[in-house]
Amino acid sequence: MDSFGAISTRLGFDLFKELKKTNDGNIFFSPVSVSTAIGMLLPGTRGATASQLQKVFHSEKDMKTSRIKAEEKEVGRLFVLIFEIEKTEAIHQQFQKYLDYVEKYYHASLEPVDFVNAADESRKKINSWVESQTNEKIKDLLPDGSISSSTKLVLVNTVYFKGQWDREFKKENTKEEKFWMNKNTSKSVQMMTQSHSFSFAFLEDLQAKILGIPYKNNDLSMFVLLPNDIDGLEKIIDKISPEKLVEWTSPGHLEERRVNLHLPRFEVEDSYDLEAVLVAMGMGDTFSERKADYSGMSSHSGLYAQKFLHSSFVAVTEEGTEAAAATGLGFTVTSAPGHENVHCNHPFLFFIRHNESNSILFFGRFSSP
Repeated sequence: MDSFGAISTRLGFDLFKELKKTNDGNIFFSPVSVSTAIGMLLPGTRGATASQLQKVFHSEKDMKTSRIKAEEKEVGRLFVLIFEIEKTEAIHQQFQKYLDYVEKYYHASLEPVDFVNAADESRKKINSWVESQTNEKIKDLLPDGSISSSTKLVLVNTVYFKGQWDREFKKENTKEEKFWMNKNTSKSVQMMTQSHSFSFAFLEDLQAKILGIPYKNNDLSMFVLLPNDIDGLEKIIDKISPEKLVEWTSPGHLEERRVNLHLPRFEVEDSYDLEAVLVAMGMGDTFSERKADYSGMSSHSGLYAQKFLHSSFVAVTEEGTEAAAATGLGFTVTSAPGHENVHCNHPFLFFIRHNESNSILFFGRFSSP
């Protein structure tokens, strides 16, 4: 697993496990967005800071190949690198080398802003750009007070996706049902239903089902991993790995089955300050004023990451999905005749995958309507 898709999937799953330690409710973020933001930092880092980033990527190898694959394979991504330009010619030339590299592999662009004299205006400018790139779904990525005159580097990226199901759910079939957050607590949801052929597998050792729901043209799919038991999700999360997710969703492990699918209509919107999470994952030097080494960008700038904010939004409806973000088990396939039932009326994992590259664009847990 050394492609960009595999790397972002692995990092995303590590990130999910950290986020769920302090979050009992819904979780939704973009592994591709976060991985790309970290990847954009990598060519500007040196020494221990660079080594930490590589370890977070689970790779000590040269990342150049992965960046090329990312350029070729990823979809719907726009990035901007925004920072205060230092005035000396030598430092500017060093920055420019870094920018040329980032632009080549990440389609990034430079947007000069004046953090020293117009910090809040700069913050609003960045927020306005993010809002425009995400169809107005991500607003106020940088909250009041997050930018100051001492800010030198802000890294912002966005990923936006609006997908139409290959087969839409009929609105007249959507009914109010209970969604069980646990065995004792439920909330009403609008439950969409359809009965069609889907990619399906029963994961016997997990006592869970996995189902792929294709979007138009089949370039992208939403996968749902639903435990059999109402309270089964937390029991199996530690048994799931990025490698297993790739294995379970590969064509050789899924079978086309007739499925009675019940999927809630839902929206999830959230924002995360990922600094503490990424420090826990091993990126401590990145955010340390004393230890951060960004000499690949500027040898005398004293740069260090001051913010790593990520906002995300997803809406799943009868027509499709709209999503945006800014930053040894046994396997069996049920062969019994008839319909499979996938009734998503209790907590489940879901992710949107770019099928050709195996890149997980969005990953989430839905556990609270």
